[in-house]
Amino acid sequence: MANIKWGVLGTANIARGCTIPGMQLADNCELYAIAGRDKEKAESFMEKFGFQKAYGSYEELLADKDVQAVYVPLPNHLHREWVIKALKAGKHVLCEKPLALDEEQEKEMFETANENGVHLMEAYAYLHSPYIQSLKKDVFSGVIGDVDYIETAFLTQGYEDDIRIYKEMGGGAMYDLGCYCTTMILSLIDSNPEYVKAVAEYNEHGADISTSAIVRFANGARASFNVGMILGKEKPARLDRLYIHGSNGHIISDVEYNQQGDVSYKIFTQGKEIERKVSIPQNYFLEIQQMSKCVAGEAVPFITPEFSMSNAKLMDMVLKEIGY
Repeated sequence: MANIKWGVLGTANIARGCTIPGMQLADNCELYAIAGRDKEKAESFMEKFGFQKAYGSYEELLADKDVQAVYVPLPNHLHREWVIKALKAGKHVLCEKPLALDEEQEKEMFETANENGVHLMEAYAYLHSPYIQSLKKDVFSGVIGDVDYIETAFLTQGYEDDIRIYKEMGGGAMYDLGCYCTTMILSLIDSNPEYVKAVAEYNEHGADISTSAIVRFANGARASFNVGMILGKEKPARLDRLYIHGSNGHIISDVEYNQQGDVSYKIFTQGKEIERKVSIPQNYFLEIQQMSKCVAGEAVPFITPEFSMSNAKLMDMVLKEIGY
């Protein structure tokens, strides 16, 4: 496989703890450049992870002609600006979820990618997982019949002094957690959402800290999800849930979003219980390796523009309904 020179636009926690370690595992990824608004912090990333160059501004990294692909882990409200700048600089871009704050921003970003002949992919590492592929295979093969209802949840603890609790920075439970639920649902129901009903609780910074929604699809299927930053603070806590009901059975899976290691889910159909066991490598490694293949012309983005746009539309429907 071709070796792709990557640049990382920012020193966010998800880059440090998840994506850069994934880059280190990918045999078609070269850790070439890291940029931060603090040159010293960028240099510390360079020393820790083995980047070849460190820049004290994002502009310097984008001006480096040797950078082929850029990963953007910046706060949500900065995605549009820096993704478009990277695309116009001729860089292929992998941008953290959610790619944009609304459907119109995403449309502009994908149009810019097309105009400059480069790939743009939204970073949903969990969707690259063999666990998700196994779930989709079972669902679309008709093991439980036609899917008529999905329920999923993703709840975590409150975030103190974190950018994700401020509305002006694109924070809140829907943008941080809800996008996992909506993409999971859209991955398993092949139909367009036509109706949404939702409620939310807000914090003092104008961001939703808890949101619940129901969605009806054109094919008659329904889904519901709950997301929140509301669990107790005494010890690390989170809740992940997925229930898929079909005309001939159901699937129960409470595997954590972005889990790795050995996991399983259960299928109940025709009086039988089937356990599916799946071994999951580091999802961010799968994501980076796939995007590097796209840059090399060996593949097309696994998370397609069409899928991202469909999710942005559903997110907009929910955000409008809760008055965000």
